[in-house]
Amino acid sequence: MTAAVFDSAKGKTRAVEWPTLALIFAMWVAFGLLTFFHAAIPIWLLIPAGAMLVTLHGSLQHEALHGHPTRNGLVNEALVFVPLSLWFPYRRYKQLHLTHHRNDHLTDPAEDPESYYFDPQAWEGASRVAKFIFTVNNTMLGRFILGPGLSVGRFWPEEFGRMLGGDRKLMGPWALHAVGIAMLWAWVSVVCGMSFWAYVFLIAYWGNSISMMRSYAEHRAHDEVGCRTIVVETNPFISLLYLNNNLHMAHHEAPPMAWYKLPAYYKANRERLLTENCAYLMKGYREIARHWLVVPKEPVAHPLMDSLSKGRNLGVRH
Repeated sequence: MTAAVFDSAKGKTRAVEWPTLALIFAMWVAFGLLTFFHAAIPIWLLIPAGAMLVTLHGSLQHEALHGHPTRNGLVNEALVFVPLSLWFPYRRYKQLHLTHHRNDHLTDPAEDPESYYFDPQAWEGASRVAKFIFTVNNTMLGRFILGPGLSVGRFWPEEFGRMLGGDRKLMGPWALHAVGIAMLWAWVSVVCGMSFWAYVFLIAYWGNSISMMRSYAEHRAHDEVGCRTIVVETNPFISLLYLNNNLHMAHHEAPPMAWYKLPAYYKANRERLLTENCAYLMKGYREIARHWLVVPKEPVAHPLMDSLSKGRNLGVRH
Protein backbone atom coordinates (compact mmCIF):
# COMPACT_ATOMS: atom_id res chain seq x y z
CA MET A 1 0.00 0.00 0.00
CA THR A 2 1.11 3.55 -0.67
CA ALA A 3 0.61 6.63 1.46
CA ALA A 4 -2.36 7.73 -0.68
CA VAL A 5 -5.80 8.22 0.82
CA PHE A 6 -7.95 5.31 -0.34
CA ASP A 7 -11.68 5.15 -0.88
CA SER A 8 -12.17 1.45 -0.24
CA ALA A 9 -15.73 1.57 -1.58
CA LYS A 10 -14.64 2.86 -4.98
CA GLY A 11 -11.13 1.48 -5.06
CA LYS A 12 -9.51 4.81 -5.84
CA THR A 13 -8.11 7.82 -4.08
CA ARG A 14 -10.29 10.72 -3.00
CA ALA A 15 -9.33 14.35 -3.52
CA VAL A 16 -10.74 15.45 -0.15
CA GLU A 17 -11.92 13.44 2.84
CA TRP A 18 -14.81 15.54 4.06
CA PRO A 19 -15.33 13.76 7.42
CA THR A 20 -11.73 14.49 8.40
CA LEU A 21 -11.85 18.05 7.09
CA ALA A 22 -15.09 18.69 8.99
CA LEU A 23 -13.58 17.30 12.19
CA ILE A 24 -10.50 19.52 11.81
CA PHE A 25 -12.78 22.55 11.37
CA ALA A 26 -14.87 21.57 14.39
CA MET A 27 -11.75 21.06 16.50
CA TRP A 28 -10.39 24.53 15.69
CA VAL A 29 -13.76 26.19 16.32
CA ALA A 30 -14.09 24.40 19.67
CA PHE A 31 -10.53 25.31 20.65
CA GLY A 32 -11.07 28.93 19.64
CA LEU A 33 -14.28 29.22 21.65
CA LEU A 34 -12.82 27.45 24.69
CA THR A 35 -9.77 29.69 24.88
CA PHE A 36 -11.58 32.92 23.97
CA PHE A 37 -14.22 32.40 26.67
CA HIS A 38 -11.90 30.66 29.15
CA ALA A 39 -12.58 33.19 31.93
CA ALA A 40 -16.28 32.30 31.89
CA ILE A 41 -15.74 28.53 31.95
CA PRO A 42 -15.39 26.75 35.32
CA ILE A 43 -11.88 25.40 35.84
CA TRP A 44 -13.21 21.88 36.41
CA LEU A 45 -14.60 21.97 32.86
CA LEU A 46 -11.92 24.08 31.19
CA ILE A 47 -9.02 21.76 32.01
CA PRO A 48 -10.48 18.43 30.82
CA ALA A 49 -12.21 19.98 27.79
CA GLY A 50 -9.03 21.77 26.75
CA ALA A 51 -6.91 18.68 27.33
CA MET A 52 -9.23 16.52 25.22
CA LEU A 53 -9.07 19.04 22.37
CA VAL A 54 -5.26 18.89 22.54
CA THR A 55 -5.52 15.09 22.36
CA LEU A 56 -7.91 15.26 19.40
CA HIS A 57 -5.57 17.69 17.64
CA GLY A 58 -2.72 15.21 18.13
CA SER A 59 -4.87 12.47 16.62
CA LEU A 60 -5.59 14.73 13.64
CA GLN A 61 -1.87 15.41 13.22
CA HIS A 62 -1.44 11.64 13.07
CA GLU A 63 -4.06 11.46 10.34
CA ALA A 64 -2.36 14.29 8.41
CA LEU A 65 1.06 12.67 8.37
CA HIS A 66 -0.53 9.50 6.98
CA GLY A 67 -1.95 11.45 4.03
CA HIS A 68 -5.29 12.87 5.17
CA PRO A 69 -7.58 14.70 4.48
CA THR A 70 -6.20 15.62 1.02
CA ARG A 71 -3.60 14.28 -1.39
CA ASN A 72 -1.43 17.34 -0.80
CA GLY A 73 0.95 16.95 2.13
CA LEU A 74 1.52 20.68 2.52
CA VAL A 75 -2.22 21.34 2.71
CA ASN A 76 -2.59 18.61 5.33
CA GLU A 77 0.28 20.08 7.32
CA ALA A 78 -1.12 23.61 7.15
CA LEU A 79 -4.40 22.39 8.63
CA VAL A 80 -2.82 20.99 11.82
CA PHE A 81 0.79 22.16 12.20
CA VAL A 82 0.17 24.71 14.99
CA PRO A 83 1.34 22.63 17.98
CA LEU A 84 -1.43 22.62 20.56
CA SER A 85 0.53 19.98 22.49
CA LEU A 86 3.73 22.11 22.26
CA TRP A 87 5.78 18.90 22.15
CA PHE A 88 6.71 17.69 18.66
CA PRO A 89 7.52 19.73 15.57
CA TYR A 90 5.02 18.33 13.08
CA ARG A 91 7.67 17.47 10.50
CA ARG A 92 9.80 15.63 13.06
CA TYR A 93 6.72 13.77 14.25
CA LYS A 94 6.05 12.74 10.66
CA GLN A 95 9.61 11.55 10.07
CA LEU A 96 9.82 9.62 13.32
CA HIS A 97 6.33 8.15 13.20
CA LEU A 98 6.75 6.82 9.66
CA THR A 99 10.00 5.22 10.84
CA HIS A 100 8.00 3.65 13.68
CA HIS A 101 5.86 1.95 11.03
CA ARG A 102 8.69 -0.40 10.07
CA ASN A 103 6.74 -3.14 11.82
CA ASP A 104 9.59 -5.63 12.04
CA HIS A 105 11.47 -3.24 14.34
CA LEU A 106 8.61 -2.33 16.68
CA THR A 107 9.74 -1.78 20.30
CA ASP A 108 13.46 -1.91 19.39
CA PRO A 109 15.06 0.96 21.36
CA ALA A 110 17.71 1.33 18.63
CA GLU A 111 15.33 1.28 15.66
CA ASP A 112 11.86 2.34 16.81
CA PRO A 113 11.69 6.07 17.69
CA GLU A 114 8.48 5.49 19.66
CA SER A 115 9.84 2.67 21.82
CA TYR A 116 9.61 3.20 25.58
CA TYR A 117 12.19 0.48 26.23
CA PHE A 118 15.83 1.11 27.13
CA ASP A 119 18.75 -0.81 25.75
CA PRO A 120 19.75 -3.17 28.61
CA GLN A 121 23.33 -1.84 28.65
CA ALA A 122 22.14 1.77 28.91
CA TRP A 123 19.70 0.74 31.63
CA GLU A 124 22.46 -0.99 33.58
CA GLY A 125 24.44 2.25 33.63
CA ALA A 126 21.51 4.44 34.72
CA SER A 127 21.38 5.93 38.21
CA ARG A 128 19.06 4.58 40.91
CA VAL A 129 16.94 7.71 40.70
CA ALA A 130 16.57 7.39 36.91
CA LYS A 131 15.68 3.71 37.25
CA PHE A 132 13.03 4.51 39.85
CA ILE A 133 11.49 7.32 37.76
CA PHE A 134 11.34 5.31 34.53
CA THR A 135 10.01 2.25 36.34
CA VAL A 136 7.18 4.40 37.73
CA ASN A 137 6.70 5.72 34.19
CA ASN A 138 5.98 2.14 33.09
CA THR A 139 2.83 2.11 35.23
CA MET A 140 -0.29 3.58 33.68
CA LEU A 141 -0.67 6.20 36.42
CA GLY A 142 3.02 7.06 36.21
CA ARG A 143 2.81 7.49 32.44
CA PHE A 144 -0.19 9.78 32.86
CA ILE A 145 1.54 12.00 35.42
CA LEU A 146 5.21 11.81 34.41
CA GLY A 147 5.08 10.77 30.77
CA PRO A 148 4.84 14.15 29.02
CA GLY A 149 7.57 15.72 31.14
CA LEU A 150 9.93 12.78 30.72
CA SER A 151 9.33 12.62 26.97
CA VAL A 152 10.07 16.32 26.48
CA GLY A 153 13.03 16.06 28.84
CA ARG A 154 14.57 13.32 26.71
CA PHE A 155 13.53 14.44 23.22
CA TRP A 156 14.26 18.16 23.27
CA PRO A 157 17.86 18.00 24.61
CA GLU A 158 18.70 15.30 22.08
CA GLU A 159 17.26 17.34 19.22
CA PHE A 160 18.96 20.60 20.27
CA GLY A 161 22.22 18.72 20.84
CA ARG A 162 22.09 17.43 17.29
CA MET A 163 21.37 20.89 15.91
CA LEU A 164 24.23 22.41 17.91
CA GLY A 165 26.38 19.62 16.52
CA GLY A 166 25.62 20.77 12.97
CA ASP A 167 22.58 18.71 11.94
CA ARG A 168 20.94 21.31 9.68
CA LYS A 169 18.13 18.97 8.59
CA LEU A 170 16.49 19.48 11.96
CA MET A 171 16.57 23.26 11.84
CA GLY A 172 13.68 23.68 9.37
CA PRO A 173 11.17 21.57 11.35
CA TRP A 174 12.14 23.27 14.59
CA ALA A 175 11.99 26.77 13.07
CA LEU A 176 8.48 26.02 11.80
CA HIS A 177 7.62 24.65 15.24
CA ALA A 178 8.75 27.93 16.80
CA VAL A 179 6.48 29.83 14.39
CA GLY A 180 3.59 27.58 15.40
CA ILE A 181 4.24 28.14 19.11
CA ALA A 182 4.39 31.90 18.49
CA MET A 183 1.03 31.74 16.70
CA LEU A 184 -0.46 29.72 19.55
CA TRP A 185 0.91 32.15 22.14
CA ALA A 186 -0.45 35.14 20.20
CA TRP A 187 -3.93 33.63 20.17
CA VAL A 188 -4.00 32.24 23.70
CA SER A 189 -2.30 35.12 25.54
CA VAL A 190 -2.64 38.23 23.38
CA VAL A 191 -6.10 37.70 21.92
CA CYS A 192 -7.72 35.57 24.63
CA GLY A 193 -5.88 36.94 27.67
CA MET A 194 -5.04 33.52 29.10
CA SER A 195 -1.75 33.01 30.89
CA PHE A 196 0.41 30.97 28.53
CA TRP A 197 1.93 29.12 31.49
CA ALA A 198 -1.58 28.18 32.59
CA TYR A 199 -2.20 26.85 29.09
CA VAL A 200 1.06 24.87 29.16
CA PHE A 201 0.56 23.22 32.54
CA LEU A 202 -3.22 23.00 32.82
CA ILE A 203 -4.20 22.13 29.25
CA ALA A 204 -1.31 21.11 26.98
CA TYR A 205 0.40 18.90 29.56
CA TRP A 206 -2.73 16.92 30.38
CA GLY A 207 -3.66 16.70 26.70
CA ASN A 208 -0.35 14.93 26.16
CA SER A 209 -1.13 12.72 29.16
CA ILE A 210 -4.44 11.61 27.64
CA SER A 211 -2.64 10.83 24.36
CA MET A 212 -0.17 8.72 26.31
CA MET A 213 -3.01 6.61 27.70
CA ARG A 214 -3.63 5.48 24.14
CA SER A 215 0.03 4.67 23.49
CA TYR A 216 0.71 3.20 26.95
CA ALA A 217 0.02 -0.43 26.00
CA GLU A 218 0.06 -0.11 22.20
CA HIS A 219 3.16 -2.26 21.84
CA ARG A 220 4.81 -4.95 23.92
CA ALA A 221 8.00 -6.98 23.77
CA HIS A 222 7.41 -10.24 21.92
CA ASP A 223 9.46 -12.54 19.70
CA GLU A 224 6.69 -12.56 17.06
CA VAL A 225 6.32 -9.23 15.24
CA GLY A 226 2.55 -9.44 14.89
CA CYS A 227 2.10 -10.09 18.60
CA ARG A 228 3.67 -6.76 19.56
CA THR A 229 0.65 -4.59 18.68
CA ILE A 230 -2.57 -4.24 20.66
CA VAL A 231 -6.25 -3.87 19.90
CA VAL A 232 -8.32 -1.91 22.43
CA GLU A 233 -12.07 -2.22 21.94
CA THR A 234 -13.46 0.86 23.66
CA ASN A 235 -16.49 3.17 23.63
CA PRO A 236 -17.36 5.55 20.76
CA PHE A 237 -16.25 8.71 22.59
CA ILE A 238 -12.74 7.43 23.31
CA SER A 239 -12.53 5.94 19.82
CA LEU A 240 -13.34 9.36 18.35
CA LEU A 241 -10.80 11.08 20.61
CA TYR A 242 -8.13 8.68 19.36
CA LEU A 243 -9.60 8.51 15.82
CA ASN A 244 -9.85 4.73 16.12
CA ASN A 245 -6.11 4.38 16.61
CA ASN A 246 -7.03 2.20 19.59
CA LEU A 247 -7.59 -0.47 16.91
CA HIS A 248 -3.85 -0.33 16.61
CA MET A 249 -3.22 -3.69 14.97
CA ALA A 250 -5.55 -2.69 12.14
CA HIS A 251 -3.81 0.68 11.78
CA HIS A 252 -0.36 -0.93 11.56
CA GLU A 253 -1.62 -3.31 8.90
CA ALA A 254 -3.15 -0.52 6.82
CA PRO A 255 -1.48 2.80 7.81
CA PRO A 256 -2.97 4.86 4.93
CA MET A 257 -6.56 3.93 5.85
CA ALA A 258 -8.68 6.87 7.03
CA TRP A 259 -9.78 6.82 10.67
CA TYR A 260 -13.48 6.51 9.85
CA LYS A 261 -12.87 3.38 7.74
CA LEU A 262 -10.85 1.52 10.36
CA PRO A 263 -13.81 0.17 12.42
CA ALA A 264 -15.38 -1.56 9.42
CA TYR A 265 -11.98 -2.89 8.34
CA TYR A 266 -11.33 -4.19 11.85
CA LYS A 267 -14.77 -5.77 12.11
CA ALA A 268 -14.30 -7.56 8.78
CA ASN A 269 -10.85 -8.83 9.77
CA ARG A 270 -11.20 -9.13 13.55
CA GLU A 271 -10.66 -12.89 13.86
CA ARG A 272 -7.57 -12.86 11.67
CA LEU A 273 -6.06 -9.77 13.30
CA LEU A 274 -6.52 -11.17 16.81
CA THR A 275 -4.96 -14.44 15.71
CA GLU A 276 -1.99 -12.61 14.22
CA ASN A 277 -1.45 -10.47 17.33
CA CYS A 278 -1.72 -13.47 19.70
CA ALA A 279 -4.99 -12.15 21.13
CA TYR A 280 -3.36 -9.02 22.52
CA LEU A 281 -6.79 -7.51 23.16
CA MET A 282 -8.11 -5.21 25.88
CA LYS A 283 -11.78 -4.41 26.42
CA GLY A 284 -11.27 -0.71 27.04
CA TYR A 285 -8.74 1.37 28.92
CA ARG A 286 -10.28 0.43 32.26
CA GLU A 287 -9.09 -3.11 31.70
CA ILE A 288 -5.57 -1.80 31.01
CA ALA A 289 -5.81 0.17 34.26
CA ARG A 290 -6.92 -2.91 36.18
CA HIS A 291 -3.73 -4.65 35.07
CA TRP A 292 -1.17 -1.87 35.24
CA LEU A 293 -2.47 1.26 36.96
CA VAL A 294 0.25 1.09 39.62
CA VAL A 295 2.17 -1.97 38.41
CA PRO A 296 4.83 -1.69 35.66
CA LYS A 297 3.55 -3.24 32.46
CA GLU A 298 6.97 -4.63 31.54
CA PRO A 299 10.63 -4.14 32.41
CA VAL A 300 12.07 -0.82 31.23
CA ALA A 301 15.11 -2.61 29.79
CA HIS A 302 13.95 -4.49 26.70
CA PRO A 303 13.69 -8.16 27.72
CA LEU A 304 14.12 -9.60 24.21
CA MET A 305 17.10 -7.76 22.78
CA ASP A 306 18.62 -10.95 21.37
CA SER A 307 15.60 -11.44 19.10
CA LEU A 308 15.71 -7.81 18.01
CA SER A 309 19.45 -8.01 17.30
CA LYS A 310 18.90 -11.02 15.02
CA GLY A 311 16.32 -9.04 13.04
CA ARG A 312 18.72 -6.13 12.69
CA ASN A 313 21.55 -8.37 11.57
CA LEU A 314 19.30 -9.85 8.90
CA GLY A 315 18.52 -6.34 7.65
CA VAL A 316 14.80 -6.88 8.13
CA ARG A 317 12.58 -4.03 6.94
CA HIS A 318 8.81 -3.91 6.64
